[in-house]
Amino acid sequence: MAATEYDGRPGPQVGMSGAWRPDLKRWGKPHYLAIAEALADDIRTGRLTPGTRLPTQRALAEALDLNFTTVSRGYVAAHKRGLIEGRVGQGTFVVDPARSTRPGSPAGAARIGPVDFTMNLPPEPDAPALRVRMQASLADLSGDLINLLRYQGFGGTDEDKEAALRWLKGRGIDTTRERLLICPGAHSALFSVLGQVARPGDTICAERITYPGIRALAAHLGLRLVDLPMDRYGVDPDAFAAVCTKVAPRAIYLNPLLQNPTTATLSLSRRQAAIAVARRYAVSIIEDDAYARLCPAPPPSFAELAPEITYYVAGLAKCLGAGLRLAFLVAPSARSVLPLAGALRTATVMASPIATALATRWIMDGTADAVVQFVREESAARQRIAASLLPAGTYTADPHGFHVWITLPEGWTRAAFASQGRSAGLGVVGSDPFCVAGTPPEAVRLCLGGPSTRQQITHGLEVLAHALEGSPALASTYI
Repeated sequence: MAATEYDGRPGPQVGMSGAWRPDLKRWGKPHYLAIAEALADDIRTGRLTPGTRLPTQRALAEALDLNFTTVSRGYVAAHKRGLIEGRVGQGTFVVDPARSTRPGSPAGAARIGPVDFTMNLPPEPDAPALRVRMQASLADLSGDLINLLRYQGFGGTDEDKEAALRWLKGRGIDTTRERLLICPGAHSALFSVLGQVARPGDTICAERITYPGIRALAAHLGLRLVDLPMDRYGVDPDAFAAVCTKVAPRAIYLNPLLQNPTTATLSLSRRQAAIAVARRYAVSIIEDDAYARLCPAPPPSFAELAPEITYYVAGLAKCLGAGLRLAFLVAPSARSVLPLAGALRTATVMASPIATALATRWIMDGTADAVVQFVREESAARQRIAASLLPAGTYTADPHGFHVWITLPEGWTRAAFASQGRSAGLGVVGSDPFCVAGTPPEAVRLCLGGPSTRQQITHGLEVLAHALEGSPALASTYI
């Protein structure tokens, strides 16, 4: 095989005159496994040497008359065996075993491995200065570590509450310490609120497609969860009113901004209409505002528009990091805080003092705002990648969010599409866990955040885009 130069780096490259085109029939295996076997054999015999650039997946698929997904599976299988690596902006290369197993590998030699689109996580900061700043804050806390290992007063110290109030004010919520509780995550806050506003057998309303956690909590508490019709703009206030006349719900749960999973955001007019219905029928509003800080100019929250009937939950997991299990809960009144505090204390004892102290420090010194800005910018960049690759009309997304809701074309089922993704090393979530009632739609959710790089996101979306544009019958053929 002829050797050439690539980007000033010595090493052979597979070019137009000597493109790698393996004979897959000799292996007697499914094509994707045969690709990995052919790579291993050609590397072992020296026909492919370390540093050789391989054809793109699209080019190899065309050369071998294979489905794109089949070739993608083959490259994933080869990557898992340590045979190849992806380099940002350059391509896919044969691995040099000696170089790839020791520190000091060339910058940008990031491997493209399996891509997990399942967990709804914000992008992880990779800016060196920001990471140093975040780690320094944690290191500084060690000076007070013994104190942080002790039991703390429930609901947060005065300093913690001051930081929480500052964070909430950045969302436009001007409340008091007497109405505020610091909780060990949004899930525990929702658990305590549901337990106070309803009793076993009572009815709670939620969007037909909603956050799976609320389904689990309602089931655990013995609550009846009634679904509300919705469209691409969120829940229908008229449908909410119709339900109220029939079942007298105790509360309505809403994730009204960048909703998980549909990405819908309720407009101001719909918020006002829903509030009018809730007031008319004495229904409490539970507002899960997990993504509020990611939007530069979000609509006013329910807590601003109707504070007297709203339980507002602001978790930090979706804007600072999923491992920071902390949430700020604002109750409708100081009086309603007391039973909430009792329920939280019984279930959780207290929020982690270490996590609380870290969040307080980040909020007060501006680190939290810097992390949010990074997440905003990186989410926008990843949404641009999605917009450039996914077929128009097949998905909904928001430029400020980091997840995508794909409505599958005719012929695809959510189970088949998820299986197709898994076969290529990609994880997606079907609509089933999000559906409150009725037949789940043929749709899946992708998360563009987490530890995945832009290169991995691009690779994964290319595979899924080809699946969406092709026939499910063709995509399922691998031999």
